[in-house]
Amino acid sequence: MVLLDGRPERLLIERAADQPHHRPGARLAARVRRVEKPLATAFVDVGAEPDAVLPLVGEAARLAEGARIEVEVVSPPRRGKGAVVRLVGPAEGEPRLLSPAPALIDRLTAFAPGEDIVQGETARGAAEVAEAEALAILHRLPSGGSISIEPTRALVAIDVDVGPAAGDARRAAVRANREAIAAAARLLRLKALGGPVVIDLAGKGHDGEALKQAAAAAFAPDQPGAAFGPITRFGLWPLVLPHRAAPIAEILCTAEGVPTDATLALRLLREIEAAAGPGLRVEAHAAPEIAAAAGGISPYLTQRIGPRFRIVPDAGTSRDAPIVRPVDRWTLGGAS
Repeated sequence: MVLLDGRPERLLIERAADQPHHRPGARLAARVRRVEKPLATAFVDVGAEPDAVLPLVGEAARLAEGARIEVEVVSPPRRGKGAVVRLVGPAEGEPRLLSPAPALIDRLTAFAPGEDIVQGETARGAAEVAEAEALAILHRLPSGGSISIEPTRALVAIDVDVGPAAGDARRAAVRANREAIAAAARLLRLKALGGPVVIDLAGKGHDGEALKQAAAAAFAPDQPGAAFGPITRFGLWPLVLPHRAAPIAEILCTAEGVPTDATLALRLLREIEAAAGPGLRVEAHAAPEIAAAAGGISPYLTQRIGPRFRIVPDAGTSRDAPIVRPVDRWTLGGAS
């Protein structure tokens, strides 16, 4: 993760099961499967499902179905949509991976050049905070107000609430709106949300020029690609942000918004690592499906701390509330 003024700004997640063809920066040999001129879009076979989306701009506008091309992944697939790619040039052979995406560590340092990378317990705790904030809807503002961020199928809706602010109501609304712009920019990057965004500003009679100046600074890291529309008489402010990553909620949760078994299994392993400390043995009781998911990835933790833990499937344990505790000796036979 990357922090901005001590608060999480970006959360980068890679899992062993991820498709390398879909990672941003990967170069692929591809074949144009279908061209949709009215949509200025081509669908291309990149050697992995689903087909990628290629905007027909520049040289790409001349492509015909069946063309063999080299493309680079711009943004990974999202729920119900393929990865977005850009044209690099011609290619030969079957669709396949030509060169992998930059390593996670390189992507991380690109967001904060020259900064030291912190790992271990401090990073683990910060990751838990970042994950919780990325999945939250309501976020508090320094002045006491709040913003809520809720993605829909069409757009991301942001509501600004002044809250129980004392004093002049107009000044309170101006302050809340300026704070909301800065918070929204950071949180949208953290949640990896893009596309159309509509902010329901607090109060009336907004100073559009001042707000746009504040937005230009807050959303500068999202350029190029961020654009701001006029504030309507209803206090709604539309903007558009580029999609450059899979939304964090789609990685961590099901379509119903429930954390996946893999997400809860990884949380369990982080909790075990934290409890293990220096030289302690740890026993964890987890719901059977979470224990099974953790079992498949527990070798990664064994490499870090050794075989000092075991995971016991327990049907009486809630799937999101495992019991993790240090033990002097194993209470049951076997190990996990």
